Amino acid sequence: MQKILFVCLGNICRSPLAHGVAQQYIKELNLAFEIDSAGTSTWHTGEAPCDNSIKVAAQHQLDISKQYARTITKDDIQKFDYVVAMDKQNKVDIENFGFKNVYLLGDFGMYEGADIPDPYFFNGFEGFEKVYTMIALCVKDFIQRIEDRRI
Repeated sequence: MQKILFVCLGNICRSPLAHGVAQQYIKELNLAFEIDSAGTSTWHTGEAPCDNSIKVAAQHQLDISKQYARTITKDDIQKFDYVVAMDKQNKVDIENFGFKNVYLLGDFGMYEGADIPDPYFFNGFEGFEKVYTMIALCVKDFIQRIEDRRI
């Protein structure tokens, strides 16, 4: 079974969305993957995803409300086959923590290496919708590339 860990800074907006999208996608395709998410910081450990992430996920028939933020650990190095960062700074932080083969989510889909931006830097809910759209496209492409053995 392939294991994927999606990582952002606080694990309350971007990585929970990626986690939810990936779980839905692998269920639809009946694929054997284990999906999880984490943050590089401890700021929100134990918290549910933020309200706007829960809301945008629900608008796309995803329930991420039962996820809880956690911080990436050394044990994750051995557990996960793929670690996927939401932005370049998270990727650097994860690699500095000791992980190898860390991927940038924005390298997949059509975004040509773009960061998946933190939706808190947008005004209002539309930022969460934009981020969801980016994540959904990139996650599906990433998983398809694994399945096609292009990663």
